[in-house]
Amino acid sequence: MERQIKLIWDFRGQAAAKTAEHHLVHLKEYIESEKLPLDNTGFEIINDMYSIAYIVVTDAHMIQIRDTLKPHRGELYEVKL
Repeated sequence: MERQIKLIWDFRGQAAAKTAEHHLVHLKEYIESEKLPLDNTGFEIINDMYSIAYIVVTDAHMIQIRDTLKPHRGELYEVKL
């Protein structure tokens, strides 16, 4: 099984949740336009002033997406059972 990486975009401020939710729309549009076999995306509200949008990718797609979409950071993704 290939390693999975969670690429993350951080949003701060009063509009962080709405901005992260809207950014997710663009992530999904990119996946569709590039015909990528990825479906693990989302956004999370961390607190009132901080939210994230993310996409989970494999090593095979990481460089393309990183270079094109410029996430703020990344971390290894592990499925929680």
